[in-house]
Amino acid sequence: MVKVGFVGLGRLGLPVAVAMDWKGHDVLGYDINPVYKSSAKIQDVFTSKEAGPDGTGTIQPLLDTSKVKFADSLGEVVEHSDLIFVAIQTPHDPMYEGITRLPPSRVDFSYKWLVEGMTQLSAALDKSDKPQSIVAIISTVLPTTLRKFVFPHLSAKIKLCYNPFFIAMGTVVRDFLDPEFILLGAVDKEAGDTVTAFYKTMTDARVCVTALENAELVKVSYNTFIGMKVAYANLVMEMCDKLPNTNCDEVMKCICLANRRLISPAYLTGGMGDGGGCHPRDNIALSWLCRTLGISYDFYESIMVCREKQTEFLADLICHHVQVSGKPLMILGKSFKPETDLMTGSPAILLRNILEERRMSVQMYDPYVDVHVEPPLQKPHVFFIGCKHDVFKKYEFPQGSRVIDPHRYIPQAPGIHVFHVGGENKASGEGLEEVANWGGE
Repeated sequence: MVKVGFVGLGRLGLPVAVAMDWKGHDVLGYDINPVYKSSAKIQDVFTSKEAGPDGTGTIQPLLDTSKVKFADSLGEVVEHSDLIFVAIQTPHDPMYEGITRLPPSRVDFSYKWLVEGMTQLSAALDKSDKPQSIVAIISTVLPTTLRKFVFPHLSAKIKLCYNPFFIAMGTVVRDFLDPEFILLGAVDKEAGDTVTAFYKTMTDARVCVTALENAELVKVSYNTFIGMKVAYANLVMEMCDKLPNTNCDEVMKCICLANRRLISPAYLTGGMGDGGGCHPRDNIALSWLCRTLGISYDFYESIMVCREKQTEFLADLICHHVQVSGKPLMILGKSFKPETDLMTGSPAILLRNILEERRMSVQMYDPYVDVHVEPPLQKPHVFFIGCKHDVFKKYEFPQGSRVIDPHRYIPQAPGIHVFHVGGENKASGEGLEEVANWGGE
């Protein structure tokens, strides 16, 4: 059993603290937000039905038996802990979150809270009788950030490593306990060895130890690679929607078989744009870094422009169906991830904002966000499926409705018109009528 301190108990920190406790460690958590200083409030973070350790069910059984304790000060964390994890936010302004059009300006993440937190943790350690503390920083940062902004405030007693996680909101516990690999930015060898030994008590995953700046770049490069895959899959979807006798899912199913030269099939399903609190904002932050370093081509801007243009393509489809049918629009789904209420970076919100630019009247409904509101199924609409919530498959849409489904999972039903974007029943019709003369005689 390791005595663990966990600083930062948000949607990432608290699930991980609970997972460590579940694996038999003695966990003491701390957050400056008083909501996270009481065990009575521990379940408030999990309104999005956080999945259990195997990725199914919920985390509720772990919460019911959790022995995670909560500190009132960083001093308590220092005195308690053999190993301290720091999961303090490094936010981006909402204009760089991916729910609005890509702004012309670029900025780095804000490191205010991380710097303040590490400064206060250092002060607490300097006041204690402990000769040293091993600290692992989890927070997402751009390369060179820790050395430039955090190191000047560190206590000489801190032995540091950088240990960012590769997790997805809604499956934090599963992703933490069963990661693809564990990343450690080597700052102090003893710290790295201690963190490696700690992980061996919970998982058999490979540990990748590299230089600090390498680890900082690996984290954001991993996130932005996902955005690139999503944009690629959505490009295929758009092409399939305009070509006859093509189906996005069939094309991508074949592409996903190429697991030697390409890569895993994850994030290669056509649908909505990439979302969440990491991927869009990391692309924009790396776009800022490209500009700052004078990189020859800003590839990350291209990913975000592609995401925006693909959302405009969906907006065009919606406008066409609203105009043809004369029915009002309802976007079903506000969150970026199915079966959650997580709206940070939601491509559905971006779609709404683009439609409102065009002076369209847009209504939205999400059963996980609007929990006390009845589904808007009283009269025919043009329904657009903005998030792939499973419950939408069970809806009895009003007769005469049109349903535009970029995920291609809503079943056909009598009396309604379901349009699968990029599928057999294409949202833009059957595509080009004549292809015989392509390429000449």
